[in-house]
Amino acid sequence: MTTLIIAPPPTPNGDLHVGHLAGPYLAGDVYARMLRGEGQGVLYATGTDDSQTYVVTSAAKLNLTPEALCAQAARDIQDTLKLTGVQVDGFAPFDERYRATVLAFLTPLFEQGKFEWRTVTFPYDPVRQEFLVEGLVGGTCPVCLSGSRGGLCEACGHPNNFMELLDPVSTLHPRHPVEGREARILVFPLERYRAQLEAYYARQEGRWRPHILQLVRELLAAPLPDFPVTYPVTWGIPSPFPGTEGQVLNAWVEGMPASMYCSATAGEAGGLSPEQAAALWEDPQARLVYFLGFDNSYFWGVVHLALLMAHGGRFVLPDVIVPNEFYELEHEKFSTSRGHLIWARDLTRDVPRDLARYYLALTCPEHHRTNFSRSALEKLTRERLLDPWAGLQRHFVPDGTGPLPVTPAGQDAARRMAERLRACYALETFSLTRLADTLTQHLQRLYREADEARAQGHAPSGDLWHQLRVLLHLASPLLIDATASLLLDQQQPWTALLDESSVTPFALPPLVPEPALA
Repeated sequence: MTTLIIAPPPTPNGDLHVGHLAGPYLAGDVYARMLRGEGQGVLYATGTDDSQTYVVTSAAKLNLTPEALCAQAARDIQDTLKLTGVQVDGFAPFDERYRATVLAFLTPLFEQGKFEWRTVTFPYDPVRQEFLVEGLVGGTCPVCLSGSRGGLCEACGHPNNFMELLDPVSTLHPRHPVEGREARILVFPLERYRAQLEAYYARQEGRWRPHILQLVRELLAAPLPDFPVTYPVTWGIPSPFPGTEGQVLNAWVEGMPASMYCSATAGEAGGLSPEQAAALWEDPQARLVYFLGFDNSYFWGVVHLALLMAHGGRFVLPDVIVPNEFYELEHEKFSTSRGHLIWARDLTRDVPRDLARYYLALTCPEHHRTNFSRSALEKLTRERLLDPWAGLQRHFVPDGTGPLPVTPAGQDAARRMAERLRACYALETFSLTRLADTLTQHLQRLYREADEARAQGHAPSGDLWHQLRVLLHLASPLLIDATASLLLDQQQPWTALLDESSVTPFALPPLVPEPALA
């Protein structure tokens, strides 16, 4: 069985910031590394979402063409993933094969009558004679009354299609008047899939994080909206459907085929033929997992899900969607468009990436907004990671005496520890915060027990060495550099360690050079 992991392709309107990293990308990486460490098949993939209108608005502010911004941002994003240790199996280019995959997914739905025609009213800038959609228009959310952009409210997660925004304003030309103007477009009628969506989500109660399930319950409490398939704007993939000449595909309708293309790119990089890679999502044994920001839950958890259902069982459906909330900087949301951010590459340039990954895991916004603080990073990583690690280095010193025996009691302690850590990786209870916290608890515990042994004139026993070895294997998806330097056998599933009856002491390296946080 192969697990297909998707972190939604980021909008290439800039590099990845720390909020991105603390959200889906680190989580997806840690989960993928855990599966690889257990010897399971996994493909973790992403790419870039070039069709988003936010590219247009950001490019205008930077005095660049949207095409130039996409090209530069895609290179930066790919480099940043590598710098931060996010190991994707494939990074899909936005190319002709991408466009062909999108059209191959959507065309059968059009031909089968799954899309319908609607004449709807959009915000319109009469000065520039342009329709305003998605990132091109701002206003007030009609559901929660927060400031919002078109298409979706980031605050409450509810859609606001067409003229539903209150007091709409052009984001690029806020002084221009905005009026309503009709256009005939294709839509995807979500209400057709109500019964399937209700049945699907009835199976998820108690398994997924509560906020996304709350959102779905709110959405299903009223008629589901029509989802725009085409838009009367110019940025995006030109619509191929008769009657939509001069329109483009809504960037959000690309989400599922884009993810399929990302998986296919990863599959080909791993040695699959193009045909085998293209069929990954058609394998009924495959497991599909999304890691994403809560603000994208409506698209991925309702619209994209219904689009998959519209194909009549051809494709696998997501087993779990793991959303995160907003990560804040100085108690305001990270924002590329507003320049309120810390670039992820800058953080790992200043702070060893194991420490950065540990702190982001410890403070990541799993169920509510959390805050990034550089002073807290320095304090917490020193107290909870660097200091106990240094203590272990003082006590766990190999003396060349060879393998030490591991007793049944030592094996039992290691197994209990492993069960608690493994629960942090299980999708239904997935938590980077608890992973980092539980890791800290056991580092400190092993230090205390080794310190007590030294006080009695004894070196750490084989039982303690065994537990340390198991702990480091289970920490390896997060602390990627320190554990890699231990030269542990990465091809051996960590579960095979639990029954070892002897252990050979090994040199525990420095976690980071001491001056790193000075």
